[in-house]
Amino acid sequence: MEEQWPQLCALQPIYSALVKEFVIDVPASALIDDHQSPSQEAMEQTVAWFSQVDGHIQVHQLRQFLQTTTLANEAVLRDLLTHHLHKSVKASSDRDKVDFLLVQYFSLCAPSGLEDSDLDLEYVAQVLEPVLGPQEPKLPIWLNTLDTLMQSATKCKRLSELLHSGVLEQGRKLKTQGADRYYDPAAMVAFARFSFMTRRVFFRLMHDDLNAILDGLRELEKRGVATLDCRRASDVPRRILFGTTVAHAGRSEGRGG
Repeated sequence: MEEQWPQLCALQPIYSALVKEFVIDVPASALIDDHQSPSQEAMEQTVAWFSQVDGHIQVHQLRQFLQTTTLANEAVLRDLLTHHLHKSVKASSDRDKVDFLLVQYFSLCAPSGLEDSDLDLEYVAQVLEPVLGPQEPKLPIWLNTLDTLMQSATKCKRLSELLHSGVLEQGRKLKTQGADRYYDPAAMVAFARFSFMTRRVFFRLMHDDLNAILDGLRELEKRGVATLDCRRASDVPRRILFGTTVAHAGRSEGRGG
């Protein structure tokens, strides 16, 4: 247990920030220092505190926090992954967190201009080697359908098509059915690749849809249309003022570029 101490010390600021961010009802943790050898009692109390926080934090909260905080970096993601992977008993929430953290780590470490064709298992395994160790990447037999699912995702032309294709649900089902097999390094590499690719497709299609909507709004504005009745698009009646919508979308588009 004592070998965990340096890692727990490194993660304490992150976990303390998570507790504060999401107002988690756990006792305050004593400040720990990796330059001091902990007593058995201090070690047990610290491990118990981390376990309590882990039990409260959901994967969507971890995602929200790590994608917005300035505290997240390669070392932090690596420590978080090691922390969750080394748990003797893992809940389904731990699997979801590991899956997210692997994709986040890969996204941070891989070059931004990476082409889809470069994303083979060997490359993903190479990037993830610092957290999963060296390995000969090979798709496990029980995950043979992952490539088919990814091909289906890349063929989608609209976001609605992807969301109704069943690709995301089937990927989640494979992870759930895999149980402890998920933690085989080859399986984690395969799922990290799948999740990264589907996330990339998701955002690509979302931006395409937003651009199409923006183009439509601009065209309607040119024709002098000031408002749009959107009651058929929602259970809640609403009207969109085009001038405001187009101006806001234009500003957002400028920031995104």
